[in-house]
Amino acid sequence: MKKMVPLFQIKMIAQQLSDVCEGRQLVLTRNGKAAYTVVDIEEWRKTQAKLRLFEELQKSYQSLRTEEPVSREEFIKNLSIG
Repeated sequence: MKKMVPLFQIKMIAQQLSDVCEGRQLVLTRNGKAAYTVVDIEEWRKTQAKLRLFEELQKSYQSLRTEEPVSREEFIKNLSIG
């Protein structure tokens, strides 16, 4: 199915996306409520790395209660992007 978009809308979108490149977040709304966020790819990668770190920290914390401690090498290995 085709969707036609007027050129002026593309220009407006391009301007909004260039603002994202300058370090700003772009929040897209649906029915007046935030629905999506557009961020610079480097910011997204940093966020993903932090999430992986927090997940591994949580696993390590839980393992202290139930299992043998995780070695430093295993912890670092689990952080790597696979």
